[in-house]
Amino acid sequence: MSDSDLYCFECRRETVIIVDHAAGDAICSECGLVLEARSIDESSEWRTFSDDTNDNDPNRVGGPTNPLLSNGGLSTIITKSSGTRSGSLFSEIGRLQNRMSHSASDQALIRAFGKIGDVADRLGLVNTIKDRANELYKRLDEKSAKSRNQDAIFAACIYISCRQENAPRTIKEICTAACGVTKKDLGRARTFIEKQLGVETGSLVEMGSIHAADFVACIPSFWFQLDGNYFVSAV
Repeated sequence: MSDSDLYCFECRRETVIIVDHAAGDAICSECGLVLEARSIDESSEWRTFSDDTNDNDPNRVGGPTNPLLSNGGLSTIITKSSGTRSGSLFSEIGRLQNRMSHSASDQALIRAFGKIGDVADRLGLVNTIKDRANELYKRLDEKSAKSRNQDAIFAACIYISCRQENAPRTIKEICTAACGVTKKDLGRARTFIEKQLGVETGSLVEMGSIHAADFVACIPSFWFQLDGNYFVSAV
């Protein structure tokens, strides 16, 4: 119940009214006349079912869809209520629900995308590179092409994606971020992906090596630093 002012035709003046939100009625506090009946509350409805607490949690939509998963990755998720006795029960129900909501192939892809995301985050890569790496792995998975060293496959997908997005990273950088993956493992995984998907990535980039494309990309920066005063020499 809340108080506000409204003109009462019975009292013939503005009076304090009582709003019954449950019934949607506006009632005059002096004469009891129902001034407005079953009014509609047009404000945003912030009720959420994310947990059993009464905290303000204005979640109105679910997570984003993932086109790489069946049905866009949309499913019902049950979360546990922290600090409650039923927390362990909801946690177990949530695990069972997640197993039933996602197919076995989707569950494997979700785990793989998570591993790729971890490596990409360590390298500070943008989402476009992550998405391309996930897409490469998805295409590889559709061909039922399996490799024993999955960690190397994850790293190779990121390596290839970086080069395709014109943001190449060296082997040393990739291997450092993908803990336990050696240069030889990465090279084999890259060759495996190229053969399976027919992608071309060029030669592997070693730490400290210089490529023509990288040099050309640096020219505008150097030219700006020299204030446009540069020399052109013919070779």
